[in-house]
Amino acid sequence: MKSYIFITEEGVTYQPNSTTPLELDIENCQVIGFAKGENEDDAFKNLTKRNDYLLDTSFNEIICMELKSEDYYQKAKYFYLGEFK
Repeated sequence: MKSYIFITEEGVTYQPNSTTPLELDIENCQVIGFAKGENEDDAFKNLTKRNDYLLDTSFNEIICMELKSEDYYQKAKYFYLGEFK
């Protein structure tokens, strides 16, 4: 089975440690979840079966991307913006 990540560009997020929602929003994507399947459709069905609460949210457009490596989390590279300031 293949691994997939599901994201959305809908919704709003704020910077860490925001004290007011009037601070500048960060334009980004939100992770909806991860799932495995034979293909994108199969993985999406598995995602919604295991997380049926997603059907009660107001999210509509979900983007699916295949994760090429099974150990994607262990192989992740981290960057810290504080090191560049």
